[in-house]
Parts: sequence; structure tokens; C-alpha cells
Amino acid sequence: MQFLDDSLHPENQDKVVITTAPYGPEWAPEDFPEDIPVTMEEQVQKAVDCYNAGATVLHLHVRELDGKGSKRLSKFNELIAGVRARVPDMIIQVGGSISFAPEDDGQAAKWLSDDTRHMLAELDPKPDQVTVAINTTQMNIMELLYPEYLEGTSLASPMMHAAYSEMTVPAGPAWVAEHLKRLQASGIQPHFQLTGMHALETLDRLVRKGVYTGPLNLTWIGIGGGFDGPNPFNFMDFLRRAPDGACITAESLLKNVLPFNMMAMAMGFHPRCGTEDTLIGQHGQRMTSVQQIEQCVRVAHELGREIASGKEAREIYRIGVQYKDAEETLRMNGMAPNRARGQKNVPLRT
Repeated sequence: MQFLDDSLHPENQDKVVITTAPYGPEWAPEDFPEDIPVTMEEQVQKAVDCYNAGATVLHLHVRELDGKGSKRLSKFNELIAGVRARVPDMIIQVGGSISFAPEDDGQAAKWLSDDTRHMLAELDPKPDQVTVAINTTQMNIMELLYPEYLEGTSLASPMMHAAYSEMTVPAGPAWVAEHLKRLQASGIQPHFQLTGMHALETLDRLVRKGVYTGPLNLTWIGIGGGFDGPNPFNFMDFLRRAPDGACITAESLLKNVLPFNMMAMAMGFHPRCGTEDTLIGQHGQRMTSVQQIEQCVRVAHELGREIASGKEAREIYRIGVQYKDAEETLRMNGMAPNRARGQKNVPLRT
């Protein structure tokens, strides 16, 4: 990523695309009943409230009426349809860590040989994006969830603590290649959730081989526990190595969310907030997803940056765009071309 002398001037930066993750799948509804929606109407209304506050990307998970995370494809279809009807310009981004469970014998037979996460490509109506992890990684979110913040919540339970400590994100080479193939065939844009430099380098190789041919929307995740830790140098190294044409969002946990969002917005990038990332503000107080969005809007305005509308966010993310081959993908994402046979030194952009 290149920074020129005037790159920090707001008139030379994109408008801010705010991602909200308001469904907080790791928390139980009783952990924050004022802000964790359970019924379908509440879940749809939460998207509307977040959009009205200034968020144009909705990171979507779904709950059943008992408060547990849904594994039913039909419930995701229902929520996507509900959000589409109420806020049609909002970018719907489905969290790709879901493993669906078949709802009947017919689905069970169909899915027998498939990784059920591939069924995200068959959602109807289609989301705009599905998040995609690169490389199998430990995801111990408990490493940074300090005991004082967990007191009185469901994650204070030793059983829940142990389960979340041992989480992994399975994303091996064969799975990634198949998943990208299916998403692209369905016209769904991958949003790459990258856990560190190894994931960025692997994604670079996938683009150079033509496995992925499209815009690069990247989220750097600084949550520790197998991912990059919330160290600004990790974030800066990621930015330094990221392609010039990539669209980058920052993601972290708890009191690290606001500082990384401020850094991202100051440098021309984009923030993510919501109860999936933090239930609290900088003073330890409960903070709703809408309040976090409103805070991002205030910070953006102080920096001189405008907030993107839904239609503007779609243009910034290049929703619906795919490229014909590896060379066009490299060129359109500001990456150096592949080396031609016999070519010496660094291949230059033309």
C-alpha cells in the first residue's frame, strides 16, 4: 500500500464504509438483552437501526428463538430477505464460519460429501459477500477477553471458556479453492478475513494462480489467540504489504476496537464495530452497536471524512465485479504482474 505526501488528506481518501457486526454470536442474549436481538423481527430491525446510524455493511449471523446461533440455511435466507426488503442498499455480508446442519433427509443426502460451509453459495436471496478465511488457524478469542469483562456473562462459565479457547478456523487449500469457485460461480463476492501476514501471502498466491479473480476486500483481524495480536506494528506491516488497490477494514476486540478504527480511518481505511467485537466502550460501560456506529461517524467527521451511503459503499467495494483472469485481477488490484518467462528483476506495472 503506497502513501504519498497527501494521502492522509481527507479529500484524497474514499468515503468511510462502516461495517457493523451487531449479532454477537459468542454472547448469550442475557449478556446484553438491550442490544442482542433474538426474534426475526428484532434481527431485521437491528440491521435497519445500524443502517440509519451510518453503517453500510452488515456482518450477518442468525439466532434461533432459544437464543442459540442458527445452523439452518432457511433462517439465513429469511433474515437476508428481511434485511433486503427494509434496507435494500445495505451490503449483506454473511459470516463464513457457519457450518450448516441439514433440515431434512433430502438435505442430509445432498450434503453428505460436501463441507456444509459451501452451502453459503446457495443462499437465496444471495448475500453480497461471504467472509472467507485463508489458512487453518487457531481462534482462541478468550486470550484477550479479560476476566473482569466476562464477569456476569455466559463466557464466564468454565465450560464455555474452554470451548471458545479451543476454537479453530478450518481453511485448508482444497477447501479455500472449492469455496472460492462456488462463491464466484454464484456471483457472491468473498470478503477475505485475514489473520496475519501468512494469510495475505497465501491470498497473493491464489490471485497469481487465477484461483480468485475479483476485487480484494480485506479485513485485518487483530484479536490474538492465533490471529495477529492488537499491536499497531502488526497492522502497519499488513498495510505496508497489502495491494495498492485493496479495500481494507480493521477489526479487533473490546477496548482495542476504537483505537484501531481511529487508526484505520485516519489513514483512509475503514472501521468495523458492533457487539460481536465489543460489548463495552473505553470506560468499561455497555455500548450498543448503534452507539458504536455513531462513535465511528463522529470520529470520521472529526478527521474530515464523509460517510459512504449504501450505493457509494457498493462502488468502493466493487460489488458485483469479477475479472476475466489473473493478469486483469493483478492489474485492477494494483499488484505487480506475474513474471513473464525469462524476465529479469521485478516485473513492472504498465
